[in-house]
Amino acid sequence: MYYEAIVIGVSSGGMNALKIIFSALPIDFNIPIIIVQHVGAHSDSQWIKLLNEKSHLDIKEADEKEKIEKCKIYIAPPNYHLLIEKDKTFSLTIDERVSFARPSIDVLFESAAEAYKNKLIGIVLTGSNHDGTKGIKRIKECGGLAIIQDPKTAESAYMPNSAIAAIVPDYILSLENIVELLIKIDRQKE
Repeated sequence: MYYEAIVIGVSSGGMNALKIIFSALPIDFNIPIIIVQHVGAHSDSQWIKLLNEKSHLDIKEADEKEKIEKCKIYIAPPNYHLLIEKDKTFSLTIDERVSFARPSIDVLFESAAEAYKNKLIGIVLTGSNHDGTKGIKRIKECGGLAIIQDPKTAESAYMPNSAIAAIVPDYILSLENIVELLIKIDRQKE
C-alpha cells in the first residue's frame, strides 16, 4: 500500500519520543510527516532546532498555504490549529481550543483524514489527555492506517490508552518498532 502522508499526535513526553523517531529515520525517507506536539502558546522554536540536530530530514514549522512536500517534517506552530486542505496545503486557524489544546491533534487528524483518505498513516504517541482519539478514529473510518505507541513504553500512557479504547489499531508498537514499520512502508513504494 502506498501512503502519501503521516500525521503524528504527541503531548507529555513528546520531545524524547520525537527524538527517537527522527534520529532513526533515514535521509531518503519520502513520506511527509506532519506533527502536532502540545506546546505552550508562547513557545519558541528552540525545541524544533534541537530536533533538527537529531534528524536527517528537514524539520520546520508549517506555514499558511504551504504545499506539503516529500522528505519533510512539519510541526504545527504554537497557538494555531494546523489543518490540511484537500489540495494538500496547510491552513492555520486560531479557532477555539479543542480538548484544551491549540494546536489540537484531533483537528489535524480529522482534516488529514478528509484530504488523504486511505493514503494516510495516523500515529498517537505519549500524552496525558484524550486529544487524538477522535482524530485517529476518523483516520480509521476513512481507511487510513492507525498506529498507537504501546502504552507500556510511553512516558504518559493516557493518550495511547484513550486511542486504543476507541478503535482497534492496526499496530500497537514501541517507538523503535514504529520507526522500523515506517521505513518498511516507505520502501515498499519504490
